[in-house]
Amino acid sequence: MGLSDAWVETALGALTLIDGSDEEFATITDTIDINQGEKGFDVIANIAGGRIIKFNPEEPTEVTLEAYPLEAGTDTGTTLKGFFHMLHTTDASQPLSIDVSRTRTKVRLMLLWTDDTAVTTAGGATSANKKAFRFVFQNGYVISAKPAFTDGILKFTVVCKFPPFDKSGTANITWKSTDGTATMAAESAYTS
Repeated sequence: MGLSDAWVETALGALTLIDGSDEEFATITDTIDINQGEKGFDVIANIAGGRIIKFNPEEPTEVTLEAYPLEAGTDTGTTLKGFFHMLHTTDASQPLSIDVSRTRTKVRLMLLWTDDTAVTTAGGATSANKKAFRFVFQNGYVISAKPAFTDGILKFTVVCKFPPFDKSGTANITWKSTDGTATMAAESAYTS
C-alpha cells in the first residue's frame, strides 16, 4: 500500500452501522474522495480601517466512494455487498428486499493505508516496524447511494457526511499514523 515517498494504489476501508460489525469494502471500491470541512472565518471591517476576524464553525466532512457492488445491501457478515441497507433499512435474509424508509442510522467510516501486509481490515492493528495512516470518521450518515449504468457497468457513487463534533463537543474525526517506531492499535467496536 505504501512506498517510502507516498501511499499508492491500495487502501483498506470499512463502513460500520452503529452497534454493528465492520463491513469491509476495498474489493468493490475504485476511488475515495474526502472533502474535509472548512474551518473558515469571516472578516469584518471596522471604522478605523482595520479588520476583525470572526471564526465560523467547522463544516461537515463529506467522503465520496465510487463502488461496484453486486447486491442491494449486506445481509450478514463483514464484507460490504451493497449500500442501500446503510441508507434505508436492513434485511438479514436472502433475497434482499430493502424499502425506502425514514430510518437514519449512524455510521463510522475507516480508511487505512499501511505497508503491513498482515493487516487485512481497515480497523486492524499494525505490527512494529510497519508504517500506517488511518482516517476514522464517526457519528455521520450515508446520505446518498446513486447508481449509474452510463459506461456499461453498474457503478454507485456513495456519499457519507460527518459532523466534526458531536453534541457535547467530542471530535467525530480522527487521523492516526505511525512511522513504524510504534504499533497502531486496532479500533474498538462502534457502539452507542
